[in-house]
Amino acid sequence: MSEPAADLRRLVNGYQVSQAIHVAAVLGIADLLVDGARGSDELAAATDTDPRSLYRLLRALAAVGVLREEDARRFSLTEVGEGLRSDADAPIAGWAAMIGRDYYWRAWGALLHSVRTGENAFRHVHGADPWTYRATHPEEAAIFDRAMADLTRRSHASVMAAYDFGRFDTVVDVGGGNGALLASLLPRHEGMRGILLDLPHAVRAAESVFAGAGIADRCEAVAGDFFQAVPGGGDAYVLRAVLHDWEDPECFAILTNVRRAMGPAARVIVIERDLGPANALPDAKFSDLNMLVAPGGCERTIAEYGELLARAGLELEESHAAGFGLHVIVGRMC
Repeated sequence: MSEPAADLRRLVNGYQVSQAIHVAAVLGIADLLVDGARGSDELAAATDTDPRSLYRLLRALAAVGVLREEDARRFSLTEVGEGLRSDADAPIAGWAAMIGRDYYWRAWGALLHSVRTGENAFRHVHGADPWTYRATHPEEAAIFDRAMADLTRRSHASVMAAYDFGRFDTVVDVGGGNGALLASLLPRHEGMRGILLDLPHAVRAAESVFAGAGIADRCEAVAGDFFQAVPGGGDAYVLRAVLHDWEDPECFAILTNVRRAMGPAARVIVIERDLGPANALPDAKFSDLNMLVAPGGCERTIAEYGELLARAGLELEESHAAGFGLHVIVGRMC
């Protein structure tokens, strides 16, 4: 097979790799290999799986560099596979566990419908948006919250290195899920206070997250809807991976409510990907497709985020590149 055709075939079969990694994440294989190599039969006993089938899964993952197969059907983690550990510095396990869920997989299966019609695939398949669906499926909400917490933990160090949050006394995390960002930010800044705003089912776990980070006495979790109102009193209003979930009219509504809550010296801090130029940044381009399939929003360029801010009566003050393709986009009152 010619090299271009081989490359194309690998891309076509990428779903097989993602599903294999999903299964390994759900089974917790990486955590079982923390102390070194173990045999596939031993791993099968620990995960209550069929020994022969598990071995076939493990050797496939070893062939793509997630694991390493050693003698006597023993397996160990590679540097790539370390990201599937629950205690990894840059964890991927939560995301891997979510993307293979049947409801999410089925939404991606309707990508053709979205491309043909411009309609959101998730709503087409499930008859509801992802937030409404997960509110009525608490087991899926818990898996999603873990995925979002993992992604936040994966990127927070680079975000906080890219921008000085220490100038703020009170940070409002708008749409911040279970509070993972505040749980990372506040321990770095003694005296800083945090306010978390999200839907009731999302903030339910915030109390334990804040307690685990030792910041429960400095944080308040507010159950609410950012389309209705945003808490006042903040010096900084953080929107991390929020605006890309929505089309422009919804983003305008969110930013307008943020602006109404802001004092004259407050800042709005948007943490999102930069869609970037043509023929580059595939992570951003495929994340954009994910927005089409699931939440119904889109990824944008830095300039387009500036335009959204301007529509809401704000202006782009500065932008800083962080790791993992993210940017810290800072807006202020005009």
